[in-house]
Amino acid sequence: MANDPGWGNRNNDGPPDLDEVFRQFSRKLNGLFGKSGNDGGGPAPESRTIPVLPVLGLIAVIWFATGFYIVDQGSRGVVLRFGKHVETTMPGPRWHLPYPVESVTVVNMEQVRTIEVGYRSAEGGAGRGRELRESLMLTDDENIIDLQFAVQYNLKNVEEALFNNRFAEESVRGIAETAIREIVGKSKMDFALYEGREEIAVLAKQLMQEILDRYSTGVNVVNVTMQNAQPPEQVQAAFDDAVKAGQDLERQKNEGYAYANDVIPRARGTASRLLEEAAGYKLRVENEAKGNASRFEQVLAQYQRAPEVTRQRLYLDAQEQIMSSVSKVVVDQKGNNSLLYLPLDKLLSASGASPAANPNVQPVVPSTVPELDTNIQRSRDSFRSRDRESR
Repeated sequence: MANDPGWGNRNNDGPPDLDEVFRQFSRKLNGLFGKSGNDGGGPAPESRTIPVLPVLGLIAVIWFATGFYIVDQGSRGVVLRFGKHVETTMPGPRWHLPYPVESVTVVNMEQVRTIEVGYRSAEGGAGRGRELRESLMLTDDENIIDLQFAVQYNLKNVEEALFNNRFAEESVRGIAETAIREIVGKSKMDFALYEGREEIAVLAKQLMQEILDRYSTGVNVVNVTMQNAQPPEQVQAAFDDAVKAGQDLERQKNEGYAYANDVIPRARGTASRLLEEAAGYKLRVENEAKGNASRFEQVLAQYQRAPEVTRQRLYLDAQEQIMSSVSKVVVDQKGNNSLLYLPLDKLLSASGASPAANPNVQPVVPSTVPELDTNIQRSRDSFRSRDRESR
């Protein structure tokens, strides 16, 4: 400050003189490039020489070195020259003309980004905030549902993503909300809440991709996940009652179907059995009728040959058939045969009793009864005479 020629002229209490400051700066700059710093007011300081070309070369090397960059795997580098796209570089070490001639933007193509529609997750996943303006939707049957879902996407075209889509996240959120509202608006409430959730997610993904491709956004939808689907809180209680009533209806229907499946097959089996029995009875009666008709024709032919013999044989057959079902014994007392044999075992079995079971029944001992012997002999003679006549 003692070497300053204007120091004595400066007021100690006032601000520094701007002209003096500029003169000092000019002298220092001239001294840097080897020029005299004497402005005519004093002796010239010692001149200093600095190598200009090496300094400029060092600056140029540093400037060129700023053009090196590395593109990671799964990313693309977009090179702009004065704001115009000139090249898209692949993964690896690359170089471009340094700023301000060219600039590069490295974009990760494989990173999966997630947007939330109808809700917002808090930091660290501690809670979830609801966005009713996005989640409330109208169904085809004029019911309102609260639908929350998440969309995962990545980039498939870096040029379209940078130059055609300024706000990618907001664009994807708006298109996702549009697509899901269109699909829900064509669906019934029960379908959207229960059995159709997966189908709605698939349809929403397809429709979103169509809209994004139509606007050339360069976005690829990876997955659409349904987070929550329920009626609004104001009608949740009434909706639960309706759901319970529907469940009761389905339960009663299932019980009715179970009862019908138990009764109907048994009824069908019984009907089939009766039909088979009727068919068997019909066949048996027809066969018996045919057999009786055939036997009658044969008897008629025999009757036409020998009427008396046939008549007597038919009479005896009829009497045999009648007497075989009764427990009475007819005895002819006109004969004089003293021997009579009674088949007591057959008589008792026909009457349903036995001598051991019924002690009151006394066995009949054969005795000499002349009338019985005479009856037996006459019966034998009559059979022999009929046999001779038939011959």
